[in-house]
Amino acid sequence: MSRSPRLLSSVFCLSFFGLLVLRLPATAQNYNEILGRPTDTGITISILFDQPAEVYWEYGTFSGNYSQTTNHFNITKGIPLEADFTSLDPDTKYFYRTRYRLGGGTSDFLTGPEHSFHTQRTTGSSYTFTIESDEHLYDKKGVLSIYQITLANQAADKPDFMFALGDTFGDDHTPLTTTSSDMDQLHKYYRPYLGAICHSIPFFFCLGNHEGEFNYYLGLTPPDNIAVYGTLWRKFYYPNPYPNNFYSGNTEAEPYGMGTPENYYAFTWGDALFVVIDVYRYQSATSAKPGKWDWTLGYTQYSWLRNTLEKSQAKYKFVFGHHTLGQTRGAAATARFYEWGGYNADGVTWGFDENRPGWGKPIHQLFVDNRVNIFFQGHDHLFAHEVLDGVTYQEVPMPSDSTYEIGMLANADAYLSDTYPGTGHLRVSVTPQDVKVDFVRAWLPADTASGIHHNREVAFSYSVGKATSVTGEDLQGNDRITVFPNPAKNKLSVRFPEAPAQVQFSLISDTGVKLLESQSGEFDLGGIPSGIYFVKIKTGRLQVFKKVILLK
Repeated sequence: MSRSPRLLSSVFCLSFFGLLVLRLPATAQNYNEILGRPTDTGITISILFDQPAEVYWEYGTFSGNYSQTTNHFNITKGIPLEADFTSLDPDTKYFYRTRYRLGGGTSDFLTGPEHSFHTQRTTGSSYTFTIESDEHLYDKKGVLSIYQITLANQAADKPDFMFALGDTFGDDHTPLTTTSSDMDQLHKYYRPYLGAICHSIPFFFCLGNHEGEFNYYLGLTPPDNIAVYGTLWRKFYYPNPYPNNFYSGNTEAEPYGMGTPENYYAFTWGDALFVVIDVYRYQSATSAKPGKWDWTLGYTQYSWLRNTLEKSQAKYKFVFGHHTLGQTRGAAATARFYEWGGYNADGVTWGFDENRPGWGKPIHQLFVDNRVNIFFQGHDHLFAHEVLDGVTYQEVPMPSDSTYEIGMLANADAYLSDTYPGTGHLRVSVTPQDVKVDFVRAWLPADTASGIHHNREVAFSYSVGKATSVTGEDLQGNDRITVFPNPAKNKLSVRFPEAPAQVQFSLISDTGVKLLESQSGEFDLGGIPSGIYFVKIKTGRLQVFKKVILLK
């Protein structure tokens, strides 16, 4: 299932242009382990030692009783080894432990703690997975102490696996002066922290913009650029899926030792199809931040995505990407445009057939036609939940924001529905009846002393499937807020009983453009043409959006 370890030269670097300060995990350990590529009959383990060692694994289906062993492997200091557990039983929980001796020789083998994993679930099974995004520990946005709390919270959920949706390793802030050794350290840095839970929770990665792996950088003085460096070191340290008899994905080999870049892939687990896409690698090479029609998945990835969705008979379908349209903000508001939605910038003129001749339909329409339940994305650093044409667009919060407000303050206005502050992760529970998504908040101990909040509280929850529902800690007043008349013509009023002292009302277009503001909730609609709009009611911690139709 895995290939031989990829050996790259490494030069130790103490800092990365002042952005990265190397910090050790709270408990020193000779090695860390990360699971990846789980299948119905196997799994890959990547182990990294801080000194030469000999290692093997014992495993079995009962805790404390290990009926099988792997081969022995010699490990070089600082070079991760990928090994496989094979010929496993489907839909089975396995327990394993690491046996190792340091420095070689004939000393007794030491014993690591017992860990576990689960092979592919069969249809009709119930299970949980988790999602995080935009860790940003390589810059001032991300704070290690609360990130470790988020990781511990995910471990407490006992998921079958976890996804990270990018802006994890970084960093493209200084793309022309970043070296291979810088990128080595940025990727290696996360190993101890992810290894604290991913020894029992297989890790799936989705590329973000700050990984720098896209066309523009791939073409700059290759192979000496951050895109090549990032691809090589990511694959060196983290076992992401590649196409085989279990995973489909990118089969195109790239030069300079990159091989198949393990950047997009799909698999089925229980009743659900999981599809991870790369929204950066194939965009126009003329700019590091292309927009409009220059942004693209590329025809090869688009065709694979369409084929994967159309052929799947899974009850549930989930798609993961760092963001719609690459580096915009929002989700439902952006999903109408360009390759994702088909319309030009004016939102009226259809441009898909002219700009993507022969492709057939834009990405959002693929989702609608093939009953994609949820598109999970990051990039905007907050929790946001929207539904467009039956497809849920779910923004994943930061797991490492100690202010709890970074994304909310910067990007909440780009969303047309439920937005929440806070840091943490998403817990997704899959059952034959429905899929439940919980926003599980992480709190620093000092911020729970008042008793108002507690770590692992669920701030927002909803289900898709037969038992569709939405609940949130701040939505109690939502049903009491009314907008009238609706449809409206020249005047519009918002009634908000028991409104707090600080409340703002605004009228926004269906593309997220703010058109009018009001302190009283009264709007004069003169000059606003007929169409669909939203009234946004914002208090200190709450945003509610009410749809309104204007008929002139």
